[in-house]
Amino acid sequence: MDAEPARRPTVPAQADAARTAPWILMYHSIAYEDHDPYLLTVSPERFAAQMAWLARSGRRGVSVRELLRARAAGTGARLVGLTFDDGYADFARYAVPVLRGFGFTASAYVVPDLLGGQNGWDPEGPRKPLLTVDQVVELAAAGWEIGSHGLSHRALPGLPAHELADQARGSRRALEQLVGGPVTGFCYPYGAVDRPATEAVRDAGYQYACAIGHSDLTGRFALPRCYVGDRDGALRLLAKQGRHRWRDALTGLRGRSPVPAAREEAAR
Repeated sequence: MDAEPARRPTVPAQADAARTAPWILMYHSIAYEDHDPYLLTVSPERFAAQMAWLARSGRRGVSVRELLRARAAGTGARLVGLTFDDGYADFARYAVPVLRGFGFTASAYVVPDLLGGQNGWDPEGPRKPLLTVDQVVELAAAGWEIGSHGLSHRALPGLPAHELADQARGSRRALEQLVGGPVTGFCYPYGAVDRPATEAVRDAGYQYACAIGHSDLTGRFALPRCYVGDRDGALRLLAKQGRHRWRDALTGLRGRSPVPAAREEAAR
């Protein structure tokens, strides 16, 4: 596990000028599931096929931590960010073996107050077990990036300042104590984000945060991501990459630094 201490970014706003937003894929659950009302589950076979397509096309899937470091060094052209929200236990069971087989890495964003529990925030979805404390410790020790998905999976917009700080700073402190090292990435629950949320995450000491869609607030503390579902094969993934680039250009990201975004419909 990377032992480099977390530092609050101090790069001037225009330092990333002329860069596009990195292409980051957003996954949730990798499992066999017949009832999936939120379209958040990808079967293990489909996931393996998607990773195989990345490899065949000369791309390499990596954690967001690794992706941002490579881009800063000018070596991230063929890298694709792989993220897994909510910390489902099936990440360890189904996703990790596939990723290891391709030599890929990934970021798993977990909810420290709910480790070992279930996804009670999805009222109409199936109950799924979340990673346990021991699993998170083992994953971090094996080099997988563990990031925060909030302290208790609460949407951040609208929370008072002290609760924002608790969700951001408190979750980082809990995870760092758990994994014995720095936690530098944050992912907004539900993809819900506004400017106070980005400021709370920045002030908590994270180096980046993941949102979902592009907006006029897009950047390092609200990186846009591409939803991936069970229907997505090679052609759909290529189309989604093209749409990502188009939205990137539309928001004018090439002329300023990557900084929240509204949640994109998952079924798109």
